[in-house]
Amino acid sequence: MILLLFCSQPSSHREVDADFAEEYAAAKDAGFSTTLIDHTRAIEGDAPGAVRHVPTGPATAVYRGWMMRVQHYAAFHAALTARGASLVNDPNAYRFCHHLPESYSALEGDTPLTTWLPVQGPVDFSQVFERLRPFGSGPIIVKDFVKSQKHYWDEACFIPNAEDRPAVERVVRRLMELQGEDLNEGLVFWEYVPLQIVGHHPRSAMPLAAEVRTFWFDGELLLAHPYWGDLVTPPAPPPSDWMHHVASRVRSRFFTMDVALREDGRWTVIELGDGQVAGLPAPGLAKRLYERLRGALTGRASAPGA
Repeated sequence: MILLLFCSQPSSHREVDADFAEEYAAAKDAGFSTTLIDHTRAIEGDAPGAVRHVPTGPATAVYRGWMMRVQHYAAFHAALTARGASLVNDPNAYRFCHHLPESYSALEGDTPLTTWLPVQGPVDFSQVFERLRPFGSGPIIVKDFVKSQKHYWDEACFIPNAEDRPAVERVVRRLMELQGEDLNEGLVFWEYVPLQIVGHHPRSAMPLAAEVRTFWFDGELLLAHPYWGDLVTPPAPPPSDWMHHVASRVRSRFFTMDVALREDGRWTVIELGDGQVAGLPAPGLAKRLYERLRGALTGRASAPGA
């Protein structure tokens, strides 16, 4: 049996979370068996309670829901294994795509220069500036191991000069303030590479690049769609051969790969994500994704959606 696991409503464990209602329906229409898990219990450390409604018995399982920290995902995986369900991505695969430093060696050369610093407690800025040496006076982006504060572009994300110590301290401190207890593992410093800008976000005025989100399963491209949904569209699709070459180095069965067009006309990888917790970039894509995923899991090939 192939089983799709979705998050339930926090207030009603018999109903799917409203944010996943379209996907839940599309999965059923594609022929998947579905069930609900309690995400709140999972992230509060009660993995057996989170999966208590999952049927027992052998099953290949795919989760589609909210992110979890890697330790919670590992417990979630173990609790499902105890019930006979095997998630398509084990904890190592989840960590590989969820934490940027884990996958950097596989992407190096096809993604901007990246350094990182694990953080527990207050930031040691002497270590920060040591990590920034490779960037010289170039511009950088700072984020944690999972997320950025890109909608606070100037105050908590972008640093025009990596040698400008007051600017570095100001932006890093603001990022830490905004992330708060949700900070994931530490800080990532990423070379800012000029991308082709095709618009601006209507809420934050953040520049929107020519970027595409792609979903992959077992090396097969399931879906490719502009990252910013209907707001902007890249002038050309990313090259298929290049994407497949990079994807072949990713140690995960089900993942996303966000790619963007640079100003110099080359494509670059922005980041990977675990395919079970990465969002669809626009409404109306669920049917296409689940039909393709069903085909990949059952060996029935079909043309990828774009």
